[in-house]
Amino acid sequence: MTVLMNASARTDVLNRLRRAEGQIRGVQRMIEEGESCLKIGQQFSAVRKALDSTYLRMTMCFMEQELDECLQPDDTQKTGLEHMLKDMETLLARMG
Repeated sequence: MTVLMNASARTDVLNRLRRAEGQIRGVQRMIEEGESCLKIGQQFSAVRKALDSTYLRMTMCFMEQELDECLQPDDTQKTGLEHMLKDMETLLARMG
């Protein structure tokens, strides 16, 4: 079983999840208060986007961690790998 070892990435993912949790509570409150379906739908869209970006961030951190462990790159290769993964994350985020 692989776990997310990067403390900074783990903190980032947890913070993103907390924000999404707050958004979900906001949606619940909107429904309870009788907000319009359009406004609620817009918030659902925001929650989905937040969760999708969190999933992408976690996946990219996992890939970086696994590649680092499997390939054991030197510093120059590690820098190139980090740039490649960041570019990949940016491209994948734009697809969503």
